[in-house]
Formats: sequence, structure tokens, C-alpha cells
Amino acid sequence: MKDRKLLNIELGRLTAEQYRHRKESGLVLVLDNIRSAHNVGSAFRTGDAFGVDRIYLGGICPVPPSPELHKVALGAELSVPSEHVEDVVALVKQLQADGYTVVAVEQTVHSVKLDHFRREPGRRYALVFGNEVSGVQQEVVDAADFALEIPQQGTKHSLNVSVSVGVVLWGLIQAMDC
Repeated sequence: MKDRKLLNIELGRLTAEQYRHRKESGLVLVLDNIRSAHNVGSAFRTGDAFGVDRIYLGGICPVPPSPELHKVALGAELSVPSEHVEDVVALVKQLQADGYTVVAVEQTVHSVKLDHFRREPGRRYALVFGNEVSGVQQEVVDAADFALEIPQQGTKHSLNVSVSVGVVLWGLIQAMDC
């Protein structure tokens, strides 16, 4: 028997309004000075796919409305609430005060490998992703509760930030199911 692709109408997706009123996932993204509107748009689209509650756009991040951001987000910037913040360190401290465990997605001396991480049920996480060249600011790494690293086996030491968002969110979903 041949397989058939599903039509969009058959996918049973939420509307943007339904997305904003669904049960919270306990996951938020913090984008720390990401300069590319395409990378930010991809974070919105991936965040929507994995059900993040909010995206914080720190420092120089492009913000909606933006034609370049929308080109990649495909409207996810309308479903996932977002907020621009100038000071990412202050945001990290506020999120911690609000009960979030803040995780810098970065390679550090003591970073936890994603495949060894186990998500605690009921705990809320704020995932910080950094600039395309310099990564997460050291001051933000210092303020975070811990760092999470994506294991890599090749010759390159990093992934595109938009790819990292997808890998980490998928990893956290898997870590929740273990």
C-alpha cells in the first residue's frame, strides 16, 4: 500500500489564538543578541512546533513585525508571544525569581551534555541561545543555573543557532519522556 502525505486540513493544528491559550509547556526561549532575522524567525517556527510559551528577544535581536523574520517564521511570530529586552542578564535574574531554571546552551567547562540531561517534571526552563559568532554572553553564562551542550562528533565546534534550537527542544522533549 502506498503512503499518502496528509493535507494541512488533516493535521488538526491549533490556530494562533488556541496556541496562546493552551496549557503552558514550562519552556521559554531567550535569544541573546542573535543578529539574523532568519535565525530569529526559525526560532519562532521551531518554538511553535515544540510548544514554547514565550520567546524573549535580547539586545540586537530583530523583532516582529519584520518581513525577513516572517519569511522564515511563516506566521509563528503571531502564535508564540514574544518580548524584547535590552538586558539579558537582568532578564535571567527575573526568570529565576519567577521560578525558572535558566539554562545557557553553550560549551563550558562544566556543561551538561544534552544526552545526559533529564528534565525534572513540573520544573520550568528558560533556554538561552547566543549570538551566531560569540555565543551566549559570559555574563549570562555566569548568571545561568547551568550550561547545556549539544554533543558533536565532527570537526566543527558549533551548529547554526537555529539548528541548535531544534536539537535542544527535541532533546528536552525526549528527556521528559525518559
